[in-house]
Amino acid sequence: MKPPIPRSGPGTGSAVPTGRLARLSRFGGLAAGVAGGMIGEGARQLASGKRPVLGDLLLTPGNIGRVTDRLANLRGAAMKLGQLVSLDSGELLPPELSEILARLRADAEPMPDRQLSAVLTGQWGADWKSKLSAFDASPIAAASIGQVHRGRTRDGRPLAIKVQYPGVAKSIDSDVDNVATLLRLSGLVPKELDLAPLLEVAKVQLREEADYVREGACLARFGDLLAGDPHFQVPAFLPELSTPTILTMSYAEGVPIESLTDRPQAERDAVAARMLDLVLRELFDFGLMQTDPNLANYRYDAATGKIVLLDFGATREISPEIADLYRQMLRAVRDGDRAAALKALEAFGLFDAGTTAAHRDEVLALFDLSAGMLLQEGAFDFGDASWIKSMRGRGLALASDRTMWRVPPAETLFVQRKLGGSYWLAARLKAQVDLRALLDKYL
Repeated sequence: MKPPIPRSGPGTGSAVPTGRLARLSRFGGLAAGVAGGMIGEGARQLASGKRPVLGDLLLTPGNIGRVTDRLANLRGAAMKLGQLVSLDSGELLPPELSEILARLRADAEPMPDRQLSAVLTGQWGADWKSKLSAFDASPIAAASIGQVHRGRTRDGRPLAIKVQYPGVAKSIDSDVDNVATLLRLSGLVPKELDLAPLLEVAKVQLREEADYVREGACLARFGDLLAGDPHFQVPAFLPELSTPTILTMSYAEGVPIESLTDRPQAERDAVAARMLDLVLRELFDFGLMQTDPNLANYRYDAATGKIVLLDFGATREISPEIADLYRQMLRAVRDGDRAAALKALEAFGLFDAGTTAAHRDEVLALFDLSAGMLLQEGAFDFGDASWIKSMRGRGLALASDRTMWRVPPAETLFVQRKLGGSYWLAARLKAQVDLRALLDKYL
């Protein structure tokens, strides 16, 4: 006799707004709430004899809470867009924006049982329970686009089943535009920066992430690329139990990768080195990269010593031209060749005829810091706070002149996000890695 389908308690979670008008009204309500908060804060400051400043009125704790709570309730692109522009550490971002993004990186609220059941019935049919021997209605994870449930096949194999929130795919364009408007109004984005290319990139990526047929194919491709690899495990894709909005795969055991901070130094070093090496393989060998470095996408199976790779919705092809640009840049850094670095940066679109000499000097100062990291004899200590403090100081100085902000080629944005996320993972583990030896294999 097969076990019953477990059910979560009644009334858990919050329903995802599915219609365009319903989602638009939430944004309208958010704007009204923020405006009300500004009026109240302005009155308070006037009463205390202060002259209100627009930025201070917008970025009050109350307004930050309103923005975060509403975006998290909407899920979908509204929540995902915040995650896309965030790093594992918010130390390079304005503190107000960092607070919003940190809260948006946390788990979303799950769907209530009734909405979940409607989604499963719509995708698998009214008899969907007969397809499985067990399904746990309480999700093990809830994120921006979908939530993940445990289940079992009829022959007893453990499953991870990702169920997409209803309506999120259809709301991507409007959600991105609405969030961009909020960022503009907040003053956190300079008026001089042309957001249009970035917004289009965000929309394309989010459409791809909402296509579970595509993600299943990417999951299968990575499974083939890493088949037999002693260091990595990729869950098996089950197309017979997958649909455009349900992705089913084998369940992989493991603990959160950031929980390895208490493991021996040698083990942490090995994990970080393998992760960094995988990024280079994706860039230079595979021509295919999973570009979302969210720590939740990695687990560690202590029994096998393997790193479990999850979530391939953000997988992208990397063109040979972009890979070659990165090879040129990394060679320049490794060799301490500032002229070659300047040429590569121009090819990346970070400089143009309007770039000031002072701005170029700041960029080259960052280059010198990076070169020192790669030219160091032996292992580089990612736990060394002094290096990141220097990088942060230079980065903030560079970002302070907003008129010099440039939007690089869209493809490089995804690669940069993966490179940055991999660095933060190594820093979280306080790993020590010989970066020059790692790079030499690919350069």
